[in-house]
Amino acid sequence: MGNCSSFTLPTWRSQLQRNSLVSIDEGGTHDGIKTIPIQKACEFTTNSVLCVCIITWNMNGKMSVEDITKLVRSSRKFDLLVVGLQEAPKCDVSQVLQETMADTHILLGQKSMQSLQMLLFGSKSSKKYIIEMKVDKHAVGGLGGMIGRKKGAVAMYINFSGIRMVFVSCHLAAHEHKVEKRNSEFQRISQSLFSKYGIPYAQSADITVWLGDLNYRLEGISSIPARKMIEENRQSKLRGKDQLLQEAEKGEVFNGYYEGTLTFKPTYKYDVGSSIYDTSHKIRVPSWTDRILFKVDHSSGMDAVLSSYESLDCVRSSDHKPVKAHLCLKVRSGDD
Repeated sequence: MGNCSSFTLPTWRSQLQRNSLVSIDEGGTHDGIKTIPIQKACEFTTNSVLCVCIITWNMNGKMSVEDITKLVRSSRKFDLLVVGLQEAPKCDVSQVLQETMADTHILLGQKSMQSLQMLLFGSKSSKKYIIEMKVDKHAVGGLGGMIGRKKGAVAMYINFSGIRMVFVSCHLAAHEHKVEKRNSEFQRISQSLFSKYGIPYAQSADITVWLGDLNYRLEGISSIPARKMIEENRQSKLRGKDQLLQEAEKGEVFNGYYEGTLTFKPTYKYDVGSSIYDTSHKIRVPSWTDRILFKVDHSSGMDAVLSSYESLDCVRSSDHKPVKAHLCLKVRSGDD
């Protein structure tokens, strides 16, 4: 167990107590989203305890077995795989993924709410490490313009051999002008999830990961100039116009979360079956609607390295491109 190095759990919490790490209090501050660089390889050596691959994809209601297999066909050097789907079709996507992963990983848990789905896979020996698992959902209304396409979030809490993790897969309100509605939905989902259990799981997690079609758009630039910058590989200049980063900077959403640098092209909106941006009469402004963000409770002694953050341009059956991240978790040493 443990693809970055040997799996050292479950002794890590006692190690933290001996290291006497100081808790970091982030209360009352507005740190925004902290953009971090990608470390191409996990270099935690013997301190690595868990590697997690995370994928989010708005499927646009279409089923392509070929594209689903592309999500996980590369080297599977991870212990856990979390897949969050929005606008998933009615056919059984989980079955296709299980068949694709059968030689290396098994399905550990899943949660769905109409077109919102979350699937958790683990290596074949991973079931014995699950101490506790809870799932939940929260709808925020709206059908996304089509029957059965639900907005809201599905979530999973898992205590995996002492590491407490929360994964939230969401689909927030569409359209450029609905920024405040997206902010409000984020807050409502955050406050609601797992509250029925009477225990603040999301607040007590060592690491919390949000993934999904957050639907924040580029603002203050029209479609043609934006596309020209992307064609010239100057999309880094567009990050300052990203609504999500702007709202986080104001302290409205995702305070204290981390995200990899947006080096890949905006993931929405494409002509289905291609990697060409929207050619309809709306000629929508390309945007990074699909995101993966994470927050680490440093007082728990955990730390994380992001070794990849990318879009999968080869997937073309939807008007969105999937986004994929690889997180390696470790125990912080007393010198960190």
